[in-house]
Amino acid sequence: MRKIFSLACAAALISGAAVAEEWDMPTPYSDKTFHTANIVEFAKEVSEASNGALNITVHSAGSLIKHAEIKNAVRGQQVKIGEFFLSRLSNEDAAYGVDSQPFVATSYEDAEKLWAAQKPVITELLAKQRLMPLFSVPWPPQGLYTGSEVKSVDDLKGLKFRAYNAALEQFAALAGAAPTQVEAADIPQAFATGQVEAMITSPSTGANTKAWDFVSHYSPINAWVPKNIVVVNKAAFDALDDTVKSIVLDAAAKAEARGWEMSKQETSAKTAELTENGMIVIEPSDELLSGLKAIGADMQSAWQESASDDAKAIIEAFKQ
Repeated sequence: MRKIFSLACAAALISGAAVAEEWDMPTPYSDKTFHTANIVEFAKEVSEASNGALNITVHSAGSLIKHAEIKNAVRGQQVKIGEFFLSRLSNEDAAYGVDSQPFVATSYEDAEKLWAAQKPVITELLAKQRLMPLFSVPWPPQGLYTGSEVKSVDDLKGLKFRAYNAALEQFAALAGAAPTQVEAADIPQAFATGQVEAMITSPSTGANTKAWDFVSHYSPINAWVPKNIVVVNKAAFDALDDTVKSIVLDAAAKAEARGWEMSKQETSAKTAELTENGMIVIEPSDELLSGLKAIGADMQSAWQESASDDAKAIIEAFKQ
């Protein structure tokens, strides 16, 4: 009888171990970033709704895995889930970087329409790498940070310019600036050491990195509305109990809707924070905007020549 009881206990322990899942989730951005706050809420909802059957521990600011390595870490099941900046994958296929093409989608309304066209293509591309998208959330529209007022594209010539993906690197180079790839967490050090002198990024990143410590002017040029994406390893997701799968998908849908609203609120709140800390927020001149849009148009022409059919299909669907 004692032996049967022991076997039953062992079976229960094994069963419990099989049901309970502990996932580590690397993210690139700090705890102050609204993307991270949204993901922490997502993880909390999954744990609570599943009664602890799936617990996701968020490791922010690249503390577990560096940004550039997160996608492949999820693909190889080093971790089961992770977040990264979607257009970082544009070197794999231009479809990933459509949202970072200058002046294609410059408002939240356009960004939503673009994501609706982009999502099915991205889903298919990621499936080939045994990955599945869970949700995607945009940054606020991208603005220009400089040490003095920029009245035209000519004023950017020669500036050491922070870039975060290939499209921005190309954009800066075409403007006559000298681009350098710098992660968000490294922005203060890059400015402090003279590695960069200007940047295009969101008011969120500007405020979170205390841009007022190293530049004086911010111009909301609204150049594009790029997105982060959260992906899960498909095999790891498929191994979950059906009930837990539904919980994850439901929490992901809520996180996407919540994240878009958080992003919209960030735009005004963080722009106000820049002003409160002494930065001069100035609307871009017509000359500056027309010059930047001309660069964007040239990039679009070059992009059309080399982009995949999938990427071109996204733009066509977006324009309809």
